[in-house]
Amino acid sequence: MSDARRLQSPPDDGGGRPPAAQRWLLWGSLSTLVATLLVTLIWLAGRYEASQVQSRLERDAAEALSDIRGAMTRNVQSIQALQAGTPTLAAWSAEALRLLHERRELVRVEWRDAQLGVMGSVDTPYRPPVFDRLGRANAHADVALACANARRSSGAGYAASYFVPQNDGLGLEVMELCLPQMVAGQLTGYMVATYSLGEMLASLVGPQLARSQEVSFTEADGTRLALHGNARRGSRVFTAQQLLDLPGNTLVLRVDSWRGAPEIFPNVLTALVTITSIALLAVLFLLGKDTRRRLQVEQDLAEALAFRKAMEDSLVTGLRARDLRGRITYVNPAFCAMVGFPPEELLGQATPAPYWPPELAGEYQKRQEVRLAGHFAPPREGFESVFMRKDGSRFPVLIIEAPLINAQGVQTGWMSAFLDMSEQRRIEELSRASQERLQATARLATVGEMASLLSHELNQPLAAISSYATGSLNLLQAGGAAAQADMQLALRRIAEQAERAGKVIRSVHDFVRRRDQDREPVAPQALIEAVMPLVGLQARKLGVQVQTRVPAGLPAVLCDRTMVEQVLLNLARNAMQAMDQAGVRQPTLQIQVRRAAPDDANGRAWLEFAVADQGPGIPDEVRKQLFTPFFTTKAEGMGLGLSLCRTVVEQHGGFLAYEPNRPQGTVFRFTLPTQPVAAPLAAPSEPATA
Repeated sequence: MSDARRLQSPPDDGGGRPPAAQRWLLWGSLSTLVATLLVTLIWLAGRYEASQVQSRLERDAAEALSDIRGAMTRNVQSIQALQAGTPTLAAWSAEALRLLHERRELVRVEWRDAQLGVMGSVDTPYRPPVFDRLGRANAHADVALACANARRSSGAGYAASYFVPQNDGLGLEVMELCLPQMVAGQLTGYMVATYSLGEMLASLVGPQLARSQEVSFTEADGTRLALHGNARRGSRVFTAQQLLDLPGNTLVLRVDSWRGAPEIFPNVLTALVTITSIALLAVLFLLGKDTRRRLQVEQDLAEALAFRKAMEDSLVTGLRARDLRGRITYVNPAFCAMVGFPPEELLGQATPAPYWPPELAGEYQKRQEVRLAGHFAPPREGFESVFMRKDGSRFPVLIIEAPLINAQGVQTGWMSAFLDMSEQRRIEELSRASQERLQATARLATVGEMASLLSHELNQPLAAISSYATGSLNLLQAGGAAAQADMQLALRRIAEQAERAGKVIRSVHDFVRRRDQDREPVAPQALIEAVMPLVGLQARKLGVQVQTRVPAGLPAVLCDRTMVEQVLLNLARNAMQAMDQAGVRQPTLQIQVRRAAPDDANGRAWLEFAVADQGPGIPDEVRKQLFTPFFTTKAEGMGLGLSLCRTVVEQHGGFLAYEPNRPQGTVFRFTLPTQPVAAPLAAPSEPATA
């Protein structure tokens, strides 16, 4: 057994050094580590350089947008100043011309009245008049839009930019600015200024920014409107965008920078050498620790083996290992105690095993050959078998098997776990006997409650027998030929009444003395007819009308007849007692059977039995404890009726439930499985191995 438990340690190549494969793995890990560090550092340096360029570009775009906003605000103030002191047209024109000299981004300034009629205009001196080719009238819609925005906001208003062709074959992208003139709250006119978007970029953006980058105005969809700056190209494009939100118009300021790949090697080389050196020293340190780690692993392995042995020795579950040829290679103490053989008599044994019963050895041998051939895998839930102890006694066991896989993932045999089922079988037998006694007690209690009903029911046939006997004596005394015929009729009546009394007594006697039977197919009508004599006793006493509905052609149910009859009788008696306590007029008890749909997953059909009354129903406080054992609402009740009924129905695979009966009362329903019409052929089961 010690050989079976021995674990081999990894082989050495001498001197306590790790094997060659481990050394190659260590050096391969070193090379991979260095290469990974180099690639990671280069990638991180590139990402860092790119993030720095992008950050600078975002900062430049924000500063350029701030410059443009400030310049446009100053332009609004300057245009508003043109109207200070109600100047004449000549003075206004001189001031407007001076403004255009200072603001190259403005190409035209107009003075318009309240109806947008042009009262005066001045063009920039730096280029030919912008509207010479198409005329100013073509832009009237844009001017009207800008002035409408200005009038709504009572401040500067802008219109969307538009393209103006020039006489030289080129053109300008311009934008209209409108300022309303208010005197004593009344609109007196407008000041209209025309911006050139290209000149705005050239004049308002810092020259340093335009020297190294390309600056442009675009629409929200990316369409370029104006462009300024250096258009050099590189291997990578960096873009920053800022939103210029104006009253009535929105523009996007876009800054593009073309930069080459970052020069990272001169900056990172020293860091790479340093990191590589540290990695090499770390690997040497790891190599030095390898020997100490191996010694520690060997010590841990010895402790693990000792722990495993102690754990296996403490198990009550038997363990057995076999190789692929069926020979036993390992057994634990629990298995040896289970079969009564020492390990020396079990290890190395092949078939037949010494714990196989001789009468089953041939069957076990065939099953093991099939298993070892690999045609069937063992069931995970296990299977039951019978073993023999050394003293010859038999006992049932539950066997759970699994493949035995080594460290290389190859199956080397089978590992089996064994549970001794003797105690479990004993407990199951005790439980069955207790259940039989409980059912007998319940039947006796039922008969005790019916004692008064029997006396009432038997009075009628006994009184009739007495009357017929007295009449027969009178006829005998009278004599005569006519008396003979009357005597025969009286004797037949006496026999009928005696048979009637005997049936009542026999029905109670059979119910009390009947024991549990194996499940058998029983017709639903036969179940109901079996309990009707006892149900009729109580029904006649309480004045209850009993109605049964059993359709023709229903299949037989597969059940324990005695237990199901007890369920029907308990439910019927409870229903009649509930109606009697509630004082129901003309009480009616209904017992019916029908098919329960749909069939289950296995194609098995079910029948539903229903017992309905017209009583007061079940109160809410009683529903929570209705099926609790020993809970009862009757003064002389035991509290076992409904609990026993549910247990019986669930043992048959069905369910017991209740629901309100419309318009009054309660309906108890339970289901039972029907007998299959034709039993399906059993699938070939997996052979169990002992």
